[in-house]
Amino acid sequence: MAAQVYKVEGMSCGHCEAAVTEELSALGGLSDIAVSAEKGTATFDNDGTVSEEQIIAAIDEAGYDAARA
Repeated sequence: MAAQVYKVEGMSCGHCEAAVTEELSALGGLSDIAVSAEKGTATFDNDGTVSEEQIIAAIDEAGYDAARA
């Protein structure tokens, strides 16, 4: 599994990181989730069962815009 990186716009604090992490964790199929407000990124391993659309929708649900980096 190769790490996937997504650019996440608008995060500014630990609460933002926690919200994105919670939504990504709920998808299942993702592991080693690391979200950084400072870098504006979400990095994780995907077992291949989660689509890019699902990932972007989950980050959107947390209140942020995302795109594959």
